[in-house]
Amino acid sequence: MQDYMKNVTLMDHPLIAHKITHLCDVTTNTKEFREIVSEIAMLMGYEAFRDLPTQDVEIQAPLSKFKSPVITEPIAIVPILRAGLGMVDGLTALFPTAKIGHIGLYRDEETLEPHEYYCKLPKDCIDGTCIVVDPALATGGSAKAAIDFIKERGYKKIKLLSLIAAPEGVKRVATAHPDVHIYVAHYADAPLNEHGYIVTAFGDAGDRIFGTK
Repeated sequence: MQDYMKNVTLMDHPLIAHKITHLCDVTTNTKEFREIVSEIAMLMGYEAFRDLPTQDVEIQAPLSKFKSPVITEPIAIVPILRAGLGMVDGLTALFPTAKIGHIGLYRDEETLEPHEYYCKLPKDCIDGTCIVVDPALATGGSAKAAIDFIKERGYKKIKLLSLIAAPEGVKRVATAHPDVHIYVAHYADAPLNEHGYIVTAFGDAGDRIFGTK
């Protein structure tokens, strides 16, 4: 295994693989696509939230008082606009009190490099965990840049969740940000096309989530 893969978690679950297949199917309509994206995000969140710190608090149950754990760390979920929005509901279903930030990037169609046009993050989560979400990790340019901008604003504990990732994207982000844990639902070990898209994937996730072309 490559050194940069040590902080990458590749999901290995038949239910996730089944749902990824339907995402990539061109006959999957907008409603179904949106629902599946949210479902996979929820399944990924279960693993990504595994190491959240807890502390015991005393509660009054129907029959007795006892101590039980609660999560102590603030959570910020930050979708990369616009496609990342499709993953937010699945994660907030697991963690309803999470704060939501937004980061907007556009890609130069010639250089394929990202440029920031919007960034608003919850300030009271800087000392907690920031979950960056983007359905596709292709060239890795947008995800790397988003993490750059988030770190510049003071966040230190960052994770990245992507539904489908190409080797180029994983390597770029993992090399640039070795402290960021990357969670990938499906590793698409195939070359990118001339436009920087993963050919064995679902196309433009934003268009498919929002029904635009």
